[in-house]
Amino acid sequence: MATGRAPIVEMKNIEKHFGSVIALNGVTVEVYPGECHCLLGDNGAGKSTFIKTMSGVHKPTRGEIFFEGKPMQFDDPRDAIAAGIATVYQDLAMIPLMSVSRNFFMGNEPLRRIGPIRLFDHDHANRVTMEEMKKMGINLRGPDQAVGTLSGGERQTVAIARAVHFGAKVLILDEPTSALGVRQTANVLATVDKVRKKGIAVVFITHNVRHAMAVGDRFTVLNRGTTLGTAQRGQITPEELQDMMAGGQELVALEGSLGGTV
Repeated sequence: MATGRAPIVEMKNIEKHFGSVIALNGVTVEVYPGECHCLLGDNGAGKSTFIKTMSGVHKPTRGEIFFEGKPMQFDDPRDAIAAGIATVYQDLAMIPLMSVSRNFFMGNEPLRRIGPIRLFDHDHANRVTMEEMKKMGINLRGPDQAVGTLSGGERQTVAIARAVHFGAKVLILDEPTSALGVRQTANVLATVDKVRKKGIAVVFITHNVRHAMAVGDRFTVLNRGTTLGTAQRGQITPEELQDMMAGGQELVALEGSLGGTV
Protein backbone atom coordinates (compact mmCIF):
# COMPACT_ATOMS: atom_id res chain seq x y z
CA MET A 1 0.00 0.00 0.00
CA ALA A 2 0.96 3.65 -0.03
CA THR A 3 2.47 3.99 3.45
CA GLY A 4 5.88 5.65 3.30
CA ARG A 5 5.61 6.43 -0.41
CA ALA A 6 4.85 9.63 -2.25
CA PRO A 7 1.89 9.85 -4.62
CA ILE A 8 2.69 10.10 -8.31
CA VAL A 9 -0.34 12.36 -8.87
CA GLU A 10 -2.02 14.71 -6.42
CA MET A 11 -5.21 16.54 -7.33
CA LYS A 12 -5.67 19.11 -4.55
CA ASN A 13 -8.89 21.04 -3.96
CA ILE A 14 -9.86 20.83 -7.62
CA GLU A 15 -12.77 22.95 -8.79
CA LYS A 16 -14.14 23.03 -12.31
CA HIS A 17 -16.82 25.49 -13.35
CA PHE A 18 -18.70 25.55 -16.64
CA GLY A 19 -20.31 28.96 -16.45
CA SER A 20 -22.63 28.85 -13.46
CA VAL A 21 -22.45 25.05 -13.23
CA ILE A 22 -19.97 23.70 -10.67
CA ALA A 23 -18.92 20.25 -11.93
CA LEU A 24 -16.18 19.72 -9.33
CA ASN A 25 -16.12 21.43 -5.95
CA GLY A 26 -12.93 20.97 -3.92
CA VAL A 27 -12.00 17.41 -4.93
CA THR A 28 -8.73 16.04 -3.53
CA VAL A 29 -7.36 12.67 -4.67
CA GLU A 30 -3.92 11.07 -4.36
CA VAL A 31 -2.78 8.34 -6.75
CA TYR A 32 0.14 6.05 -5.86
CA PRO A 33 2.47 3.96 -8.06
CA GLY A 34 1.58 0.28 -8.22
CA GLU A 35 -1.94 0.84 -6.91
CA CYS A 36 -5.39 0.73 -8.45
CA HIS A 37 -7.36 3.73 -7.25
CA CYS A 38 -11.05 3.28 -7.99
CA LEU A 39 -13.10 6.40 -8.53
CA LEU A 40 -16.78 5.59 -8.04
CA GLY A 41 -19.96 7.53 -8.46
CA ASP A 42 -23.33 7.49 -10.15
CA ASN A 43 -24.07 9.31 -13.40
CA GLY A 44 -23.49 13.03 -12.92
CA ALA A 45 -21.16 12.54 -9.96
CA GLY A 46 -18.28 14.33 -11.70
CA LYS A 47 -16.15 11.33 -12.66
CA SER A 48 -15.78 12.28 -16.32
CA THR A 49 -14.93 15.91 -15.52
CA PHE A 50 -12.37 14.77 -12.98
CA ILE A 51 -10.49 12.44 -15.32
CA LYS A 52 -10.60 15.01 -18.13
CA THR A 53 -9.01 17.49 -15.72
CA MET A 54 -6.33 14.98 -14.72
CA SER A 55 -5.63 14.12 -18.36
CA GLY A 56 -5.38 17.69 -19.67
CA VAL A 57 -8.70 17.97 -21.51
CA HIS A 58 -9.97 20.56 -18.99
CA LYS A 59 -8.01 23.10 -17.00
CA PRO A 60 -9.15 23.36 -13.37
CA THR A 61 -10.88 26.58 -12.40
CA ARG A 62 -9.16 26.37 -9.03
CA GLY A 63 -6.86 23.89 -7.31
CA GLU A 64 -3.48 22.35 -7.95
CA ILE A 65 -2.14 19.33 -9.80
CA PHE A 66 1.15 17.76 -8.72
CA PHE A 67 2.92 15.10 -10.78
CA GLU A 68 5.85 13.28 -9.19
CA GLY A 69 5.91 15.98 -6.51
CA LYS A 70 6.10 18.93 -8.89
CA PRO A 71 3.29 21.38 -9.69
CA MET A 72 1.99 20.79 -13.20
CA GLN A 73 -0.28 22.59 -15.62
CA PHE A 74 -1.49 20.63 -18.62
CA ASP A 75 -2.50 22.86 -21.51
CA ASP A 76 -3.89 19.93 -23.49
CA PRO A 77 -3.91 16.09 -23.43
CA ARG A 78 -0.56 15.97 -25.23
CA ASP A 79 1.10 17.54 -22.19
CA ALA A 80 -0.40 14.89 -19.91
CA ILE A 81 0.61 12.08 -22.27
CA ALA A 82 4.16 13.45 -22.48
CA ALA A 83 4.32 13.44 -18.68
CA GLY A 84 3.15 9.82 -18.57
CA ILE A 85 -0.61 10.06 -17.98
CA ALA A 86 -2.51 7.91 -20.50
CA THR A 87 -6.30 7.62 -20.71
CA VAL A 88 -8.25 4.74 -22.21
CA TYR A 89 -11.77 5.98 -22.94
CA GLN A 90 -14.81 3.81 -23.58
CA ASP A 91 -14.62 4.29 -27.36
CA LEU A 92 -10.98 3.04 -27.31
CA ALA A 93 -9.99 5.22 -30.33
CA MET A 94 -9.55 2.21 -32.61
CA ILE A 95 -10.40 1.53 -36.24
CA PRO A 96 -12.25 -1.83 -36.40
CA LEU A 97 -11.18 -2.80 -39.94
CA MET A 98 -7.54 -2.00 -39.29
CA SER A 99 -5.16 -4.68 -38.03
CA VAL A 100 -4.28 -5.01 -34.35
CA SER A 101 -0.67 -4.00 -35.03
CA ARG A 102 -1.66 -0.86 -36.97
CA ASN A 103 -4.08 0.10 -34.17
CA PHE A 104 -1.40 -0.62 -31.59
CA PHE A 105 1.04 1.80 -33.24
CA MET A 106 -1.48 4.37 -34.46
CA GLY A 107 0.07 7.78 -33.83
CA ASN A 108 3.44 6.19 -32.96
CA GLU A 109 4.24 4.51 -36.28
CA PRO A 110 7.66 2.82 -36.49
CA LEU A 111 9.34 3.74 -39.77
CA ARG A 112 12.15 2.20 -41.79
CA ARG A 113 14.07 3.94 -44.50
CA ILE A 114 14.44 2.61 -48.03
CA GLY A 115 16.60 5.14 -49.79
CA PRO A 116 14.84 8.51 -49.51
CA ILE A 117 11.52 6.86 -48.63
CA ARG A 118 10.30 6.09 -45.08
CA LEU A 119 7.76 3.28 -44.77
CA PHE A 120 5.78 1.73 -41.94
CA ASP A 121 7.93 -1.01 -40.41
CA HIS A 122 5.47 -3.92 -40.44
CA ASP A 123 7.98 -6.46 -39.12
CA HIS A 124 8.80 -4.39 -36.04
CA ALA A 125 5.15 -3.51 -35.41
CA ASN A 126 3.99 -7.10 -35.77
CA ARG A 127 6.68 -8.49 -33.51
CA VAL A 128 6.14 -5.95 -30.72
CA THR A 129 2.35 -6.25 -30.89
CA MET A 130 2.45 -10.03 -30.52
CA GLU A 131 4.94 -9.79 -27.63
CA GLU A 132 2.99 -7.14 -25.75
CA MET A 133 -0.36 -8.88 -26.17
CA LYS A 134 1.12 -12.16 -25.01
CA LYS A 135 2.37 -10.42 -21.85
CA MET A 136 -1.22 -9.40 -21.19
CA GLY A 137 -2.51 -12.94 -21.68
CA ILE A 138 -4.04 -12.43 -25.14
CA ASN A 139 -3.00 -14.88 -27.86
CA LEU A 140 -3.83 -13.35 -31.23
CA ARG A 141 -4.27 -15.39 -34.40
CA GLY A 142 -1.79 -12.97 -35.86
CA PRO A 143 -0.87 -9.26 -35.80
CA ASP A 144 -2.80 -8.70 -39.06
CA GLN A 145 -6.06 -9.78 -37.42
CA ALA A 146 -8.62 -6.96 -37.70
CA VAL A 147 -9.17 -5.37 -34.30
CA GLY A 148 -12.92 -5.47 -34.91
CA THR A 149 -12.84 -9.28 -34.74
CA LEU A 150 -11.64 -9.17 -31.13
CA SER A 151 -13.99 -9.32 -28.17
CA GLY A 152 -14.71 -6.17 -26.21
CA GLY A 153 -12.40 -7.29 -23.43
CA GLU A 154 -9.60 -8.07 -25.87
CA ARG A 155 -9.93 -4.63 -27.46
CA GLN A 156 -9.70 -3.07 -24.00
CA THR A 157 -6.53 -5.08 -23.42
CA VAL A 158 -5.05 -3.85 -26.72
CA ALA A 159 -5.67 -0.25 -25.64
CA ILE A 160 -4.19 -0.85 -22.19
CA ALA A 161 -1.14 -2.70 -23.56
CA ARG A 162 -0.60 0.13 -26.06
CA ALA A 163 -0.61 2.76 -23.30
CA VAL A 164 1.79 0.74 -21.14
CA HIS A 165 4.18 0.07 -24.04
CA PHE A 166 4.43 3.77 -24.82
CA GLY A 167 5.46 4.73 -21.32
CA ALA A 168 2.37 5.33 -19.20
CA LYS A 169 3.18 5.94 -15.55
CA VAL A 170 -0.48 6.60 -14.74
CA LEU A 171 -3.21 4.74 -16.60
CA ILE A 172 -6.75 6.14 -16.44
CA LEU A 173 -9.47 3.67 -17.42
CA ASP A 174 -12.89 5.15 -18.14
CA GLU A 175 -15.60 2.57 -17.32
CA PRO A 176 -13.58 -0.27 -18.95
CA THR A 177 -16.05 -3.01 -17.95
CA SER A 178 -19.36 -1.19 -18.44
CA ALA A 179 -20.36 -2.95 -21.69
CA LEU A 180 -18.69 -6.32 -21.14
CA GLY A 181 -19.93 -9.78 -20.22
CA VAL A 182 -18.66 -11.75 -17.25
CA ARG A 183 -15.75 -13.50 -18.99
CA GLN A 184 -14.59 -10.36 -20.80
CA THR A 185 -14.81 -8.38 -17.57
CA ALA A 186 -12.64 -10.98 -15.83
CA ASN A 187 -10.03 -10.63 -18.59
CA VAL A 188 -9.93 -6.84 -18.23
CA LEU A 189 -9.67 -7.02 -14.44
CA ALA A 190 -6.79 -9.50 -14.81
CA THR A 191 -5.10 -7.05 -17.18
CA VAL A 192 -5.50 -4.24 -14.64
CA ASP A 193 -3.81 -6.46 -12.06
CA LYS A 194 -0.88 -7.11 -14.42
CA VAL A 195 -0.46 -3.38 -15.03
CA ARG A 196 -0.54 -2.59 -11.32
CA LYS A 197 2.15 -5.19 -10.66
CA LYS A 198 4.41 -3.38 -13.14
CA GLY A 199 4.42 -0.44 -10.73
CA ILE A 200 2.06 1.66 -12.84
CA ALA A 201 -0.66 3.66 -11.11
CA VAL A 202 -4.16 2.80 -12.31
CA VAL A 203 -7.16 5.11 -11.95
CA PHE A 204 -10.21 2.91 -12.48
CA ILE A 205 -13.42 4.85 -13.16
CA THR A 206 -16.54 2.78 -12.52
CA HIS A 207 -20.03 2.73 -11.07
CA ASN A 208 -19.78 -1.02 -10.44
CA VAL A 209 -18.81 -1.73 -6.83
CA ARG A 210 -18.10 -5.44 -7.45
CA HIS A 211 -15.61 -4.66 -10.20
CA ALA A 212 -13.98 -1.99 -8.04
CA MET A 213 -13.61 -4.34 -5.06
CA ALA A 214 -12.06 -7.01 -7.30
CA VAL A 215 -8.99 -4.91 -8.17
CA GLY A 216 -9.05 -1.75 -6.07
CA ASP A 217 -6.46 -0.82 -3.44
CA ARG A 218 -8.03 2.56 -2.70
CA PHE A 219 -11.56 3.84 -3.24
CA THR A 220 -12.87 7.39 -3.64
CA VAL A 221 -16.57 8.15 -4.01
CA LEU A 222 -17.77 11.26 -5.84
CA ASN A 223 -21.25 12.69 -5.52
CA ARG A 224 -22.39 15.82 -7.35
CA GLY A 225 -18.85 17.07 -7.77
CA THR A 226 -17.66 16.56 -4.21
CA THR A 227 -15.64 13.82 -2.52
CA LEU A 228 -17.62 11.74 -0.03
CA GLY A 229 -14.49 10.00 1.21
CA THR A 230 -11.49 7.82 0.39
CA ALA A 231 -10.78 4.44 1.96
CA GLN A 232 -8.16 1.75 1.53
CA ARG A 233 -8.92 -1.90 0.92
CA GLY A 234 -10.02 -3.49 4.18
CA GLN A 235 -11.38 -0.22 5.57
CA ILE A 236 -14.72 -0.36 3.77
CA THR A 237 -17.18 -3.05 2.70
CA PRO A 238 -18.92 -3.34 -0.67
CA GLU A 239 -22.20 -2.54 1.05
CA GLU A 240 -20.76 0.66 2.53
CA LEU A 241 -19.38 1.71 -0.85
CA GLN A 242 -22.74 1.07 -2.50
CA ASP A 243 -24.50 3.00 0.23
CA MET A 244 -22.17 6.00 -0.24
CA MET A 245 -22.75 5.99 -3.98
CA ALA A 246 -26.51 5.69 -3.72
CA GLY A 247 -27.04 8.19 -0.91
CA GLY A 248 -27.78 6.18 2.21
CA GLN A 249 -31.13 7.51 3.34
CA GLU A 250 -32.51 7.69 -0.20
CA LEU A 251 -31.67 4.03 -0.74
CA VAL A 252 -33.26 2.96 2.53
CA ALA A 253 -36.43 4.87 1.63
CA LEU A 254 -36.52 3.27 -1.82
CA GLU A 255 -36.12 -0.21 -0.35
CA GLY A 256 -39.02 0.48 1.99
CA SER A 257 -41.30 1.67 -0.79
CA LEU A 258 -40.45 -1.33 -2.99
CA GLY A 259 -40.72 -3.82 -0.16
CA GLY A 260 -37.34 -5.41 -0.88
CA THR A 261 -33.61 -4.95 -1.20
CA VAL A 262 -32.19 -2.65 -3.87
